[in-house]
This record gives sequence, structure tokens and C-alpha cells, in this order.
Amino acid sequence: MPEVIFTVELPDGSKRECYSPSTVVCNYFHKGDEMPLTEFVSRSRRALTEASERVRARYGFACSSAADQLEQIERFTRTQPEEGTVRILSI
Repeated sequence: MPEVIFTVELPDGSKRECYSPSTVVCNYFHKGDEMPLTEFVSRSRRALTEASERVRARYGFACSSAADQLEQIERFTRTQPEEGTVRILSI
């Protein structure tokens, strides 16, 4: 499956690279998108869950890398201002 690396800018100005095992993430994020932090986390949950399920459908097991990336996103966004904006810098 083609993997996708996408880079986000968090409300505090820091940048993070994120991983998806599937191009399905491109249905949820586009370069230049800006969204509230809570929406970014919600979209990430949906995108990475769908990506993991695509891996399961193809290989018979869920993608632990997608689950790990979601856990990282949930962790690093907890320290950000909730009313902040996330920008998709590249995908």
C-alpha cells in the first residue's frame, strides 16, 4: 500500500510529520487546509482508522503504525491551545 507522510503546523508554531499507511488520508487533508485543533484530531482519528482497516482488508491484520501515529497525534495535541488552528503544510 502506498504510504503518505503529511506535515502539520500546530497552534504553537511547531511542525510535526505524520504517517499514514494509506493514501486515504488524502481524502481528509489537503495541503493548505486550516482547521481547529479539535477538528484535526477528529479527522486524524477517522483517517487513520480507515487507513488501518484498509490494511486489515488487504493483509488480514490492522496497521499498528496507524494506531501508533494516532496515539502520537492525540498526545502532542493535548499540549496545544484547544482554540488553536492546525495547518496542513504538505501531504
